[in-house]
Amino acid sequence: MTHTPTVTIHFTQAILQAALRLALPLPADLVAQLASRERVDLHRQDQLWDRFCAAADDPLVGLDLGLALQVGHLDTAGMILMSCETVGEAVESLLDYHPIVGEGGDFQLVHRDGQCLLCYQPVYLMRRETRVETVLASLLNLTRWATGERFQAASLHVRHAALAAPERYRQRLGVPVSFNAGENALCFDPSQLALPLIHANPALCRHLRGLADDLLARLDSHSLSASVTALVREQPRWGKEKIAQQLGMSGRHLVRKLADEGSGFKLLRDTLLQELAEQGLRRGERLADLAERLGFSDESAFAKAFKRWTGASPARFRDAGRGP
Repeated sequence: MTHTPTVTIHFTQAILQAALRLALPLPADLVAQLASRERVDLHRQDQLWDRFCAAADDPLVGLDLGLALQVGHLDTAGMILMSCETVGEAVESLLDYHPIVGEGGDFQLVHRDGQCLLCYQPVYLMRRETRVETVLASLLNLTRWATGERFQAASLHVRHAALAAPERYRQRLGVPVSFNAGENALCFDPSQLALPLIHANPALCRHLRGLADDLLARLDSHSLSASVTALVREQPRWGKEKIAQQLGMSGRHLVRKLADEGSGFKLLRDTLLQELAEQGLRRGERLADLAERLGFSDESAFAKAFKRWTGASPARFRDAGRGP
């Protein structure tokens, strides 16, 4: 049976609780669909985020939600992170067990220029900027809490433009935020990895890891969507038929299998192409070269697609990234 990407109901409940706290109206039928589930498929999670953000009418509602998240909202993974002995061990556990919280993105730890970057790459498009801000704010807040406020981040990086005045981010988070960056990341000094966690419990951690390993096996986190995403990232010029051939199936079969997972080839490919296009523009890559590398027939076709994805022309996006 084909795997469908899901999110733990505990994280979904955090959104419902925030809506209740802020007196935000959500569709009763959608709330009812979520009430009896252990995990929520990504399609319904997209619907919830869209309605939540529309009702909030606050560009920084994602930050506020992230800062309000508690360990319990992260399911078994949250308990594992809390019971680790150090920040470094918790980061390693996050890389292993984050699909328990949600299969809508991936984490990677990068060492660059003397800093650690805990990077997050989403695979969804719906309310992507707000959801990324929720993830990064929760990482910052929970790490501070788990270390008894000893953890000190250097900055946060986000790939999108500021959703509100930049000083509002600094006021809420207490750290500098870099916009239109090359990655979504929590940045900190490597020395922070050695910080002890105040609720460390090695015996409990080992027990929870066993439970989490069983849960990951049931989730089948290596879904078809993940395989397609990896292939498109490696070969952005390849279309549906070529990708399907590499996976040993027909293009029609690939489309049907992805639909079973609540996804689609065009959605996955457009998400990746947008990311690669934005990275290329930030590096100063020529439009003609970028269009050719990403599989567009010419520069004009690339520009039209980029404006459809972002609402801005490639030239305007590049100028905005340079800053004043």
